[in-house]
Amino acid sequence: MADSLSLPIAPIAANYDHSSLLSRNSAFSSRLLPSKCFSSGKNKLNLSSLGQYSFHSLHHRVAPIRALDSDVPHPLHKGSVDFKSKKSYEQWDSLTSTFSGAANIPFLLLQLPQIILNARNLLAGNKTALLAVPWLGMLTGLLGNLSLLSYFAKKKEKEAAVVQTLGVVSTYVVISQLAMAEAMPLPHFMATSVVVGSGLILNLLNYYNILNRRIWQIWEDFITVGGLSVLPQIMWSTFVPYIPNSILPGAVAFILAVAAVTMAHTGKLSEKGVKFVGAISGWTATLLFMWMPVSQMWTNFLNPDNIKGLSAISMLLAMTGNGLMIPRALFIRDFMWFTGSTWGTVSYGYANIVCLYIFNSIGREFFIAATVGLISWLGITLWRDTVVHEYESPVRTLKELVFGS
Repeated sequence: MADSLSLPIAPIAANYDHSSLLSRNSAFSSRLLPSKCFSSGKNKLNLSSLGQYSFHSLHHRVAPIRALDSDVPHPLHKGSVDFKSKKSYEQWDSLTSTFSGAANIPFLLLQLPQIILNARNLLAGNKTALLAVPWLGMLTGLLGNLSLLSYFAKKKEKEAAVVQTLGVVSTYVVISQLAMAEAMPLPHFMATSVVVGSGLILNLLNYYNILNRRIWQIWEDFITVGGLSVLPQIMWSTFVPYIPNSILPGAVAFILAVAAVTMAHTGKLSEKGVKFVGAISGWTATLLFMWMPVSQMWTNFLNPDNIKGLSAISMLLAMTGNGLMIPRALFIRDFMWFTGSTWGTVSYGYANIVCLYIFNSIGREFFIAATVGLISWLGITLWRDTVVHEYESPVRTLKELVFGS
């Protein structure tokens, strides 16, 4: 998802576990195991029963989840689907996690040049140069990072949470540099610092399940209202001056967001409505990052000469970083994550590479290599996921991703 860095997010937590996570979480809850796994009259595990249960039940595939339920932390599969090849399933589970974690590398490389350049200008006393970096845009991206961090931390997707944490930290470094150059108002920077510090601490505590639930709910309400307020305002601002410059979209969205959160807490919404409100923060952050390539393409359309200012390497890094997260999103059937990552890969990274090629800013070899690499990666991802789930067609994989089981 168009990186948190510059580019790629609730309701009641559900416990999740499958075979690949046994080594990560040594403490089992009796809720996750049948009664026969415990010795009669004692709260002790019966190892033979546990072993039988592990092989016949804990190797069930991850449940497909509906788009509205994307933020629900890894629900257990409701059915009883066993795999003939559990090893290949576990290997793909591990590989997709590794790919997701590896996305840190291209995303970090995306942000480092800006940080280094800012540092050089500050040391040289050239504060004016930092005025070219829009602090409001960086602040918007930071809010998106925090929302996505909360989303992935709640789902216990460690690798993806680390990617978003890196995005928060690196973006905050840039914002700090802007504040030092007086390119960002000090009160805004101080408020941002409080939000960033609080967000990182709260997400860390929540990840390890040591945070008071009421405090976490307040944080979720905050990012829900903030995200929903920022998204329409950013979308509106993209087309200024072709439309009037106004804060009306953000103001209206803010009022609606506060009303929705209030109704959800006062029991005036249906169960489905409450679930929808809980999913808003994740989806608004995703849509915010998805809007970035739209904004870039709109700029390219208005000012074709600006395309020459785009870095082909940066676009390749954006495509690679987002692409590395697609297999994991598909594997756990997270439609929201998959949508954001795929959009960032295709519309942000690859689409700009296409623009660069059309305007002769890159060579044919570079374009062909990027095209073949992208198509091959998407094809292998879909094929491998179909194989490990023992499906006859990738159509079922995509159907589960979009519509759930």
